[in-house]
This record gives sequence, structure tokens and C-alpha cells, in this order.
Amino acid sequence: MRDQRKIDADNLKLLAILHFVLAAMSLLGIAFLFLHWLFMHTLIGNPEMWKNQKGGPPPEQFLAIFYWFYAIFGGMILAAGITNVISGCMILKRRARVFSLIVAALDCMFFPFGTCLGVFTFVVLLRDTVREVYEVEAVPAPPVVG
Repeated sequence: MRDQRKIDADNLKLLAILHFVLAAMSLLGIAFLFLHWLFMHTLIGNPEMWKNQKGGPPPEQFLAIFYWFYAIFGGMILAAGITNVISGCMILKRRARVFSLIVAALDCMFFPFGTCLGVFTFVVLLRDTVREVYEVEAVPAPPVVG
């Protein structure tokens, strides 16, 4: 039978790696969002596309709504990536367990990979043996005299 401390250490290492992977996937999401913006900007902003249309090009407010859409979702994806990197680092250092649980709750919104990672994070970090590891790591060592 394997030692529970070894299982916990392996699970925490895997959990940190998966947080880094989800952060890298958020970079891909930002790249996709940029390509989508480029496509829509080229398509809607091109006057040649609209010269045969009765109504002409869409109003400027239509493009402004798209710009807000890209800004808001780009910010959310960027924030998710940054918090996942921080959470991965904190898991490796066995610090800020509650922060990692909050990030896991937010990751659950990013279906399907974020949801899987969030649930796995809850399963691992809410174990009593993992909680004890975080508490032991958080207690500073007594000063060495002599």
C-alpha cells in the first residue's frame, strides 16, 4: 500500500502542472480572440463589402459593441491565465490553499477543461492529509540558536 503523503505529493505536483497547462490554453484563447477580432474588423470595416448593399455598412456603434466584447472577454481570459499561473506556483510551494480553491471555483466556468481542473483541485485540496501538509508548510521553523 502506498504512503498517503506520496500520493498527495504526486497529486499536488500534477495539479500544479495542470494549472500551468490551463494558463497556456488561455494564451491560445487570447490568440483566437485576436484572430476573430481581426477577421471581424476586416469584414465589417471594409467599405468594398458594403457598396452593393442597400443599407450600407453597419453603424459605428455596432463595431463599438464588438470592441467592448473583445476587451471584456480578453480581460477575463487574461485574468484566468494569470491567476492559474499564480495558483500553480502556490501549489508547488504549498502556500495559499484558499486562493487556489477560489481559482478552482472560477476555473469551473471554463468548460470543459477548467471544470475538470476545478473539480480535481477541490478533490485534492479539500483532503485532510493535504490540508495538514499546507498547515505544516505554513508554520515557520523555529530559529536555530547556537
